[in-house]
Amino acid sequence: MHPTNQSQAPGTDRRRSVMPSRRHLLRLTGATAVAGLAGCSNDPGVLDDSSTWTDETCGAGAEPADSVSEYATHPDDDVSLFRRGLRRLGYYPDEVVPSSVSVNWTFPINYVGHTAAKSSPVPSPDGETIVFAGDSGWVHAYTPTGELRWSTRTGATDLGFHGSPAIVDDTVYIGGYDGDLYALDLETGDLVWRTRSADLEGTLAVGSSPAYYDGTLYVIAEYGSPSSGALWAIDPETGEPTWSDDRLWGQPHPSPTIDLEAGRILAGSNDGVVYCWEFPSLEFAWEFQAEADGEEREGGAFYAGAEIKGTVAAHDGYGYVGSWDENVYCLDLEDGSPEWVFETDGAIMSNPGVDVEEDVVYMGSDDEYVYAIDAASGDELWSTNVGGRVIGALSVTAGTVLAGSYDGHLYALDKETGARCWRVENRGRVTSAPVPVDGRIYYAERAVFSNYYDDDRETIMEEPGHAYCLVGDE
Repeated sequence: MHPTNQSQAPGTDRRRSVMPSRRHLLRLTGATAVAGLAGCSNDPGVLDDSSTWTDETCGAGAEPADSVSEYATHPDDDVSLFRRGLRRLGYYPDEVVPSSVSVNWTFPINYVGHTAAKSSPVPSPDGETIVFAGDSGWVHAYTPTGELRWSTRTGATDLGFHGSPAIVDDTVYIGGYDGDLYALDLETGDLVWRTRSADLEGTLAVGSSPAYYDGTLYVIAEYGSPSSGALWAIDPETGEPTWSDDRLWGQPHPSPTIDLEAGRILAGSNDGVVYCWEFPSLEFAWEFQAEADGEEREGGAFYAGAEIKGTVAAHDGYGYVGSWDENVYCLDLEDGSPEWVFETDGAIMSNPGVDVEEDVVYMGSDDEYVYAIDAASGDELWSTNVGGRVIGALSVTAGTVLAGSYDGHLYALDKETGARCWRVENRGRVTSAPVPVDGRIYYAERAVFSNYYDDDRETIMEEPGHAYCLVGDE
């Protein structure tokens, strides 16, 4: 079954209260409608066995935006973040994805079997350097044409990096699974400072991607024994902690999201809670609990079953986030109340992409579908099968949605219809965000393992996961 929320008609004021969503049988009707609209030869509901295909009608007529507002990016031109901005929207209306693509260059970067989504590449503010972080503790800087600028080995050599860098002017900031925070020089890769786990009250790991605003870094840290977390404010010049709140439970992975208009900073956690503070005062505002129904954890502090792994996307006073309880939630940022709930058929780890002009939220799910959801009503607009779980972040361009899949492909889907424009076959599962910059697309995959889920046989890495740069075919 495919879900939709029909508790409000399209165009209805979403600030009114909304009933929880209900399941509807939309697979047949949804796929037929999309195929009819697409003008493409590929039925979005059925995967063929070709590794790559193209259809020039997909995303047809897309024109790049002349500029992108501070709403979708960062208000400062010298800052580049995971999901492009403070609101974590993954919105690139100034980028048009080519109708067909090929790999321009690639290099090995990921070697560890840890199943968290891999770190996503982040471009420098001027677009002349792309920074990649790997799960073996290395950080690399490349030019857009594939020339290596530098590689730096950090102390995060066990599970490396899964959060993505924040780049502010000439400094790269990133947290590792060794529990440390690092600042590296963008030009050379030299270590500027390293804040140790002990300075952050014994962090187990930092899996989130830092946010930066007005002279302060914000990052979520994880702790063990008990399984918990904290939001930290960090001085970016020195790495010194300046403030923290340790009310989080469940070793949080998501990155902090900041909505300057709403005056909120928020993040989800493995306890199924979205936590929210006023911004910039950092006074606690509210928390929202998703539908946890699993085993008791930490002496009843929280229950499993509703883990929130993805980062909240904030748009027009609302936050959009998925949960392992198989739901996508739209939360009012004023008080945390749910505006609507959209059900899928699988747990959700993916980060949503949001088209702020069209008011559409795009979300991937473990049920192997990418969904387009009306941001105001929660109605399903389309859904497309991509052959495998979608746990990485989605990116929204002028005409397409980019999504990595567990089937080892990167997909480009028509933004309006969900029709598949092309897919590129890779080595491993594509779990980083695809990042379009000046006509190129950068992303990373997981290493290829055999016997990974077989306790009776030795797990063997068959091939490391690579980082990729795609370019349009001439």
